[in-house]
Amino acid sequence: MQRRKLGRSEIEISTVGLGCWQFSEGFGLTGGFWEALPAETVQEIIDASLRGGINWFDTAEIYGRGRSERALAGALTRLGKKPGDVVVATKWWPFPRGASSIRDTIGARLECLSPFPIDLHQIHQPFALTTVAAQANAMADLVQAGKIRTVGVSNYNARRMRAAHATLARRGIPLVSNQMQYSLLDRRIESNGVLAACKELGITLIAYSPLAQGLLSGKFHEDPSLIQKSPGPRKYLPSFRASGLARSLPLIEELRKIAAAHGATPSQVALNWLANFHGDTVVVIPGATKRRHAEENVGSTGFTLSPDELRRIDELSRPFL
Repeated sequence: MQRRKLGRSEIEISTVGLGCWQFSEGFGLTGGFWEALPAETVQEIIDASLRGGINWFDTAEIYGRGRSERALAGALTRLGKKPGDVVVATKWWPFPRGASSIRDTIGARLECLSPFPIDLHQIHQPFALTTVAAQANAMADLVQAGKIRTVGVSNYNARRMRAAHATLARRGIPLVSNQMQYSLLDRRIESNGVLAACKELGITLIAYSPLAQGLLSGKFHEDPSLIQKSPGPRKYLPSFRASGLARSLPLIEELRKIAAAHGATPSQVALNWLANFHGDTVVVIPGATKRRHAEENVGSTGFTLSPDELRRIDELSRPFL
């Protein structure tokens, strides 16, 4: 699998990573979005990801209050991986906290991920009881203390991202990433200045929810009864209602057509487009709750979309800019 530099750092990451929110063991407000997965299933998902060429994993403090981090570290250890073999990203939860919490919680983050270091530490969302500058400086302190390797943000608009970038630059540290919701059914980062700022500043855009909660697989269009059987609140989102399904159907039909031409799936085509349409700027972190999901994720890199296919997908997904 192709690898790219993580922002302006020396870290190389695969174009597809693995999002680990689903490893929360069903704990807490955010963990309840997913059914608890057995440890054996978690290990199978990570094993399939590694075998397919994925070399990095994204988790967070709030994903089960450390349970996802521990599940990831435990599975990697059982699979024989050692520190330095993979790239690990996690996130600090800001609200209702101040910047000092970044320093105060780093020990817990390192303990949950032990023996693996934190290669990328991210500010999970923009709302905190402190300023962007104070948070960026606290992250810079951790880099200089050798506690983390690089700094990223998540859910930051262009203005906040530029502010964090400027603060870190004054410390001689790059802002390497911004993790944003981005898929063919949510292309707002292309129209609100975030993607343009990432390209300008050399910041990697990490696309989370790149399959729009599974909508881009086409399975919910094919069988809408699956929606009510899905765990968590996704079934209540407008995009899952009858009108939302009708709006996205032309795109789904085109993804199916292109997938058939490549011996791929609609999900793989959607991931391939995201990771390649904007050059080297975007990487994707789909999740997986089964081994076959992980195998499908890595298969998204096994073919090349033609310029015409890239254009057709672009045109049909433009209503979601």
